[in-house]
Amino acid sequence: MPAERPHVLYLGDWVFHVGPVFIETPFALETKDCDLHFYGQRLADAFSRDAEVSTLANWSLYRLEPGRLEELIGRCSALVISDVEAKCFHLYPSFFDRARREKQIVTFPDRLQAIERWVHNGGGLMMLGGWLSFSGAREMGGWRRSRLAPALPVECLAGEDLVESSAGFTAEVVAPEHPLAINLPWHSFPPIFGYNELLPKAGAQVVVRVRETGHPLVVAGQHGRGRVFVYASDPAPHWGLNFELWEGYDAFWQRALQWASKRE
Repeated sequence: MPAERPHVLYLGDWVFHVGPVFIETPFALETKDCDLHFYGQRLADAFSRDAEVSTLANWSLYRLEPGRLEELIGRCSALVISDVEAKCFHLYPSFFDRARREKQIVTFPDRLQAIERWVHNGGGLMMLGGWLSFSGAREMGGWRRSRLAPALPVECLAGEDLVESSAGFTAEVVAPEHPLAINLPWHSFPPIFGYNELLPKAGAQVVVRVRETGHPLVVAGQHGRGRVFVYASDPAPHWGLNFELWEGYDAFWQRALQWASKRE
């Protein structure tokens, strides 16, 4: 009987595109067409070679009823968080529905604390970069002071942490024998358009850094019995527009998944 495939829960990287917008008169404008797009499809395809993958958009995560996320991660080998604000894990919309508002004091367990405990007990967390990751644009990511912050092998900056350039940034391997780096074609790693500036914590291992700045790009950490993988840039466009074309893309992410879920 074949072994059961591990399961990956991938949060984030969905987006609605609205438009184009037409202005034909000073009195009105028209918006024509809209499109729901999963920017993480390339990454999900890389994971799916070794695992079953399910995805949730930020708004779907926000709408999950209390306890549901804990059920989902309880069945996972790895949890991927990519371009998701920390606030998406907090209150859910029913709290703001006046018709359904509770008439008594109500709380429910902190979902980020539940993830922290899950990692501590052996879960594999993969935290990926983007405008809403770590501190993010105008610190909208909100991860610096979240309940999950103690589990991360990096410190988030106070304020905006985006480092961007249209000329691109390249990768420099500093731990070539680490399982996350060994035997991958780093010589052909393409320019990425940006990343989140992070500070590695004591005990964390920086595996790959940004050649031009020395900032960490790939960081490996331990939290209790679990592992935490950090990729400080975006696995998808826009920062990762060229990255998706890298010949080592699939192998890198398969390796990262195997490492985070302790299946090397």
